Amino acid sequence: MEDNVSYGARVGQLAAARPDHVALRFAALDGSGEAVTWAELHHRALQMADAFAERGVGLGDRVAVGFRNSPALIEAVFATWLLGAVPVPVRWDLPEWERSRVLEVIEPRLALGADDLDWLHATIEREPAPRPDAVPPQTHGICSSGSTGMPKVILMDRPGIVDANTGEPFPSAWMPIERPQRILIPAPMYHTNGFAPLASFLAGDDLIVMEKFDAARVVDLIERHRVTAMTATPTMLQRIADLPDVDDRDLSSLVWVLQGAAGIAPSLVHRWIELIGAERFFMAYGMTEGLGLAALRADEWLEHPGSVGRGYRETEIRILDPDANVLGPGEVGEIFLRSPSSGLYKYLGGAPRLAHTEDGFETAGDMGTLDEDGFLRILDRRVDMIITGGANVFPAEVESALIEHPAIADVVVIGLTDEQWGRRVHAVVEPADPADPPAVEDVIAFAKARLASYKAPKTVEFVDAIPRSEATKVSRAALIEAHGG
Repeated sequence: MEDNVSYGARVGQLAAARPDHVALRFAALDGSGEAVTWAELHHRALQMADAFAERGVGLGDRVAVGFRNSPALIEAVFATWLLGAVPVPVRWDLPEWERSRVLEVIEPRLALGADDLDWLHATIEREPAPRPDAVPPQTHGICSSGSTGMPKVILMDRPGIVDANTGEPFPSAWMPIERPQRILIPAPMYHTNGFAPLASFLAGDDLIVMEKFDAARVVDLIERHRVTAMTATPTMLQRIADLPDVDDRDLSSLVWVLQGAAGIAPSLVHRWIELIGAERFFMAYGMTEGLGLAALRADEWLEHPGSVGRGYRETEIRILDPDANVLGPGEVGEIFLRSPSSGLYKYLGGAPRLAHTEDGFETAGDMGTLDEDGFLRILDRRVDMIITGGANVFPAEVESALIEHPAIADVVVIGLTDEQWGRRVHAVVEPADPADPPAVEDVIAFAKARLASYKAPKTVEFVDAIPRSEATKVSRAALIEAHGG
C-alpha cells in the first residue's frame, strides 16, 4: 500500500484497482443484506461529497454522522474525507436534548441524522464531479462522556494520510497475516472499536458490518462469509460463547479475535481458547486517545493469567505513585503509557488533557501493576475505585469473580453510600435464569471464596437486564445516581 496518500485519494485508488470487488457487506437487523463494490462505494462517496459541499462543508470542517451502522454511514465518512473534512460519528439514538449538547461541542458544519437519509438517497441520480485532492487535518473524532458525564469529543490530531502501520493487521507482531482480511464489525461505529477497522478497510481489507450486534447472527456471518477477524467486547464474547450450539458451529475461518474495551473473566478466556485455540485469541488494553497499547496472545495469557500484555508496537509502560515515582513489580499504581502516537489527540468541549509526565508518558487514570516480565495487569479506573471501611476495592475485580458464577449472566459492581462503611460494595446482577436467580447469600459466598472478604459485595440486587449501550458499555455513574449516590 502506498503511503502519503490522502484518505479520499486512497478510496479512489482502490476503486480504480478493484472496481468490481465486493468491499463491504452489510447485515441488516431484519436479516437482509447488501453488497457494495469499491467502485460503487467511491461513486456514492463522490455524490455525497458534492451534496455536502453544497451545504458548505470544506477543508477542516467537522461533519457529525448520526447514522446506525450501514453503508450510508461509511459512504458519508468517505465523502467527508474527500472534502478534506473531519467525520465525527455520533450515536444515532441520543435523545434530542443530549444530541444538542453533543453537537454544541462538535460544532459541525453539517450534522447528519436519520431524517437526512431521504435527501442523501436522492443524490444517487447525480453525476459527481471530479474532486481535487484534500487532506483532512484530523482523521476523525470519537464522542465520549469520559468519567464526568459531560460531552467530550476526542479528535485524532494527525492528518488523514494513509500510513501502512495503521492498516497493519493487529496480530502481525506474532504471525504473518494473509490479505485481504474479511473483518466483521459487530460494534457500533460511533465507538472506537467499531470505527478503527476503517484503517484496515483503506488498506484493502473487506468489511462485514452488522447493523446491530446479535450473537447468533455473528456466528451465521462467520460461517457464511468465512470471516477471518473480529474485535469484540467481553459481553459480546460471552453471549457468543453462551450460544447452545456454538461448539458445533464452524469457526475455522477465524484467524484472530481481539478482545478489548473492558476486563475479561478468566473463564471466558479459557472458553475462547476451547472455541478457536490460544494462538487465535488476543487481548489488548488501550484508550481512544491513542496513547499506546498493551497486548498479548492467549498462549501468553496462560503463562501470565489476568494480564493484558506487554507494550505493543513501541509502547512503553510505567506504573507511578501519586508523586510520580516509578513503582516496582507487583506494586499498585497509576498506568502511564508512551508511544509514537502519544499526544496525537485533542479534546473539544474544554476537557483538560490527560495527566502526563515531563517526558511524555500519559495516563487515563487506570490502576494496575507490572510483573517481573513487564506484563500489565489492570485493576480498574481510579474514579471507579470503592473505598469501603478504609480499604480499596476495584469493581472490575469483583465483577470478574462474580461472572464466573454459573447462575449469573451479567453483573456490574458499584459503590453506594453507607453509614457504617462509608461506601459499600453493591452488585447489580442479571441472572442467567430470571425465574430462578441465585440466593443473595450464595452470590456473596461465591465472591468471598475467590476474593478477600472485604471485596465481596455486601448487598446484591437482581435486574432483568444490565443497562448496556449498543457498544455493551455500562455507566457506573448513572447506576450510582439511580441508587441515590
